[in-house]
Amino acid sequence: MGWNRNSITAMLDIKYPIFQAPMAGGMTTPQLISEVSNCGGLGNMGAGYMSSDEIRNDIKQIRNLTDKPFGINLFVPDSEASADAEEISSMEDILAGYSSELGMKEKPSLPEKDYVALYRKQLDVLMEERVPVCSFTFGIPDSAIISELKKQGTIIIGTATNVKEAVEWEEAGTDVIIAQGFEAGGHRGTFGSEEGGLIGTMALIPQAADAVSCPVAAAGGIMDARGIAAAMMLGAAGAQLGTAFLTCRESGAHSLYKHALLNAREDQTAVTKAFSGKLARGIRNRFMEEMKGLQALPYPLQNDMTAPIRKQAAKLERTEFMSLWAGQGVTLAEEVTVKELMIKLVMGTEALLDK
Repeated sequence: MGWNRNSITAMLDIKYPIFQAPMAGGMTTPQLISEVSNCGGLGNMGAGYMSSDEIRNDIKQIRNLTDKPFGINLFVPDSEASADAEEISSMEDILAGYSSELGMKEKPSLPEKDYVALYRKQLDVLMEERVPVCSFTFGIPDSAIISELKKQGTIIIGTATNVKEAVEWEEAGTDVIIAQGFEAGGHRGTFGSEEGGLIGTMALIPQAADAVSCPVAAAGGIMDARGIAAAMMLGAAGAQLGTAFLTCRESGAHSLYKHALLNAREDQTAVTKAFSGKLARGIRNRFMEEMKGLQALPYPLQNDMTAPIRKQAAKLERTEFMSLWAGQGVTLAEEVTVKELMIKLVMGTEALLDK
């Protein structure tokens, strides 16, 4: 049996066990997702911040571009995330200096949002559209949600950053587990203690694969065929890559963001709560450095409060205030098309594993 014929490819009806990570914030365009799926992998929509109408529209575009399986990723909301008036006011004052420097007329403030209501509307669309694959980050959905999705034939993928989370996902009925190491760019899917999710990919994969019976896909710092082959040698049945796809021409990443990724060194990434209130890995910049030691609001409150600053910074091409999420393998990023990247990944992995 070849390296690409296994439990993951059979279950998902894909040719290669290579996933494009579902990166939220407009990175995963319908063009990126569909092209990954057309090339035999699994394209994934990062829908965590999208409205139900936006999700439905993108699903329609993806289906116009491919007849292959694809996935949608949602964030499981934390209904207990809150901050008191004093904490909110303090952060507003801290961020006011940045908004003023960027020429923004309005002082940063916390918008009123019902995250649980947004999540329910997102789920309604996934049910109505009968999406092939649905993945979840930051927690495990209610059992009724998992049952309903599986009843209509949707494959469930859960994100875990330690063995305990992987076991909990298997007990909840997931079909595939993404075991995500500390090297990963952006937010990891930790839903227990943050300290418990700081395990490297090479240490996590064999332990997670031994602890559960469902297939495990590796994520975190994987950028090329060597990373995919190594993950599979460690017990993974597939691999998920994020940063590698960000610099593809089809990605929705800002041109300056792509430039930063293509020119970063491996020692330039760091984890921070400054932008979102949840630990996330990105290329160090002025905002991250100046916010060190300051108490961020819990996620997603901090994320909502800094969003206008990040948006204005991108508009003014001020990367020092943008969230430049990147994994530790960032120096391996290339300016390519999805097809060029997938060919390299497939041929390289084949050469390493099918000797």
